[in-house]
Amino acid sequence: MSLPEENKQKVPRLNVELWRYADEPGQLIPLLQAAQESYGYISETAIKYISGVTGTPESEIYGVVTFYKQFRLKPLGHFLIRLCDGTACHVNDAKTLKEIIEDELGLEDDDTTDDGLFTLEEVACLGCCSLAPVIMINDKTYGRLTPQSLRKILRKYKKEGKAVLAQREGGN
Repeated sequence: MSLPEENKQKVPRLNVELWRYADEPGQLIPLLQAAQESYGYISETAIKYISGVTGTPESEIYGVVTFYKQFRLKPLGHFLIRLCDGTACHVNDAKTLKEIIEDELGLEDDDTTDDGLFTLEEVACLGCCSLAPVIMINDKTYGRLTPQSLRKILRKYKKEGKAVLAQREGGN
């Protein structure tokens, strides 16, 4: 199978994983995990490659990828927003925070913005219950959020995102 040039350097890792899990039952999950680790998501190229080597139909692979929340079919945004919906955050109105994030960024459930800047991921717990409600943006934690403080934080990141986009455009 012929792969696009930009993906050829990632194939050796998949080849190693294919060899490592050869003919083992349950090989698909570790292969998908290896593909996601290599690409950052499960690319169409990776699905075709795994299908071609293992003989597993692409439709079955898509079924597994879409069933398990750990897998992504699109790359993560530059800013990954993890919204806690653990008990403490839930009772402190994480639902409203989610609506604000979606409204401010034009997102829907666990989605990535069209410009690739933001990804929203709802998580079961961030382990910061005393700060509820909480979000993390990349590795930075923001707690005791109010609608106003959340909007202020998001606007700061949107401004930063404009600089990221300008840099991307200048680099092409």
